[in-house]
Amino acid sequence: MSRLPTTTAQLRVLHQSFSQRRMEGEVSAGGFEWTFRWAFDRGTLEVEPSLGRALIQDALLRFLLKADYQLEAGGDYVFTVRARF
Repeated sequence: MSRLPTTTAQLRVLHQSFSQRRMEGEVSAGGFEWTFRWAFDRGTLEVEPSLGRALIQDALLRFLLKADYQLEAGGDYVFTVRARF
């Protein structure tokens, strides 16, 4: 059986506010770099710039939903995307 292609993504949390229920950070994968804003009370995720956004947005949201309470401002994290960029 053939293995699915993967890309490793690096994420850095720049700012986190529980009172505003927001998290901001940077994510990079496969030579692309994005900034993100996640409103975790609404589950909305904004990713900029639009170039390559479709490659990362779903995987990033799944990672944030899974690991949200473990993430801290200033922290660096890694997750795997099931696609080759």
